[in-house]
This record gives sequence, structure tokens and C-alpha cells, in this order.
Amino acid sequence: MFKKWGFYLMLEINKIHLGDSYELIKEIPDKSVDLVIIDPPYEIVGGGSGDCFGTQHRDYHGEYKKLGRDEHKREGLRISHNFNKLKENLNVICAGFDYSLLDELDRLMTRINIYIWCNKNQVSSLMKHYEDLGCNVDLLVWLKTNPIPTANNKYLSDLEYCVFARENNTPLNGTYETKSKAWVSPANIDDKALYDHPTIKPLERIKHFIINSSQPNDLVLDCFSGSGTTCVAAKELGRRFIGIEIDANYHKISVDRLNGITTNGQTSIFTDFEEVGVV
Repeated sequence: MFKKWGFYLMLEINKIHLGDSYELIKEIPDKSVDLVIIDPPYEIVGGGSGDCFGTQHRDYHGEYKKLGRDEHKREGLRISHNFNKLKENLNVICAGFDYSLLDELDRLMTRINIYIWCNKNQVSSLMKHYEDLGCNVDLLVWLKTNPIPTANNKYLSDLEYCVFARENNTPLNGTYETKSKAWVSPANIDDKALYDHPTIKPLERIKHFIINSSQPNDLVLDCFSGSGTTCVAAKELGRRFIGIEIDANYHKISVDRLNGITTNGQTSIFTDFEEVGVV
């Protein structure tokens, strides 16, 4: 247990926990977390005029599989993903998440201070949730230079969004270099393979979020930890962190990553990380 502001946190600090975030965050007391950064499953819809909770899905699984094969042929990349596993993972990634989780996250923050990665189908609902609470809300945008090459009767899927909400009088620190609302970079296939996760986010961008929205020794929560990017960034920047990941394989990968070990069991030779991401 860890004591903060008179409360005891039941989840161990500076650790990525294996379990269901919807349940484990109930063990975190009110107003005990300084910053939340999450990348929950996106709500993927295709075609038509359905609302943000639509159910019509494109064949993203086939598209990812074809993309991996094409890039392997084109660049000779060593793709570590087993595509049957990737298909299973994408079923989860495309399913969205239960918005009731937002109420729990709002409860446990000292004051609302949260970054939520999302796609366009989730933007309006997430922004409205925090606008209704009187928060300052910004929409951050990542433009990827190598999106999935699917453009049949549609624009490219080259944008990802991050909703940032903070209560009034919550400071925003950082510098000119860390405060851009939009940035351009490629999605790095190599790093997806290195940490075996299809939705890995740019480490340097997560570091910017943490620098801008927290102080050293603050407590950062990521309850959809995935490959552990947020926890790695927090560790490197001298923040405390709590990660939660439900998938046992990704949990192991993220713990290894914290210890400088890649998915092939080798100790990483990198002292810093490139900006990487996901299509």
C-alpha cells in the first residue's frame, strides 16, 4: 500500500498490475491520482450514417493482415505478429469501451486532468462529458505519414485524436516545444513488432503530456496500459505510476519493457526511444 494525502492506495505504486481496469480502479481512493493518460479501445464503425456507437465494421483485420504482408515484401521487415492473434486483438480494439469508466476516473483524480486517445467516433461524446463538468477541453491531433493504404470511397485513416480535459485553474506547464496541439510522424512498424502491440503510441508524445500536466513525484494512472508506454514515460520523468493491463501477454511485455527487455528476450540497447505509433 502507498500513502498519499492521508489515503492508502491499495494498488502498489510503480507497478503495472494484471487485471480488469473496471474493477481494479475501484481500489483507488477518491482524489488520489494527479494525471490520467489512457488509450482505451476505439469505437470502429464503417460506412453509412451511424452514430458514434454504430456497429457496422469494415474488415480492418484483413486490412492489417494485407498491410503487414505488403510492408514485409516491400521493406523486408521482420513482422513478429501472428496474424491470427492480431485478428483476435483487433476484435477487442474495435469494440469501444464502457463510458461509465469516466465517472470512476473523475472520482479518483485530485482534480480532473486527463488525456484520452480516441478516434473520430468517440470525440464528441468524450468532449461533451467534460464540457458538461465545466472543464477546459482541447482536441489534440496526430497526423501519421504512413497510414493503412485503404482509400476506397473514403479519406485515409491518417488521423488519431486525443481529448485533453482539465478543471479550471489546473496548471498546464511545459514549453513551446511540448505544447503543440498537432504533430506529424510515421507509425513505426518496427516498434509495433518490438513490443508486440498493434496500438503502441509515441513515447515522446506521452512524455510531453506528462511534462505539461504533472510535476515530479506526481502519480500518473494508465488503466489501459498495453505495452506500457505511459508507465515507461512516467518512470523516465521521475513520476510515480500505476498501470493496469488485462491481457497477460501484454502485461508481461510491458513489465519487461520497464526493465529494458524487448519481446525477443534481449536487453534493449536504447537509452532513449524514438517517437513511434500505430495506424
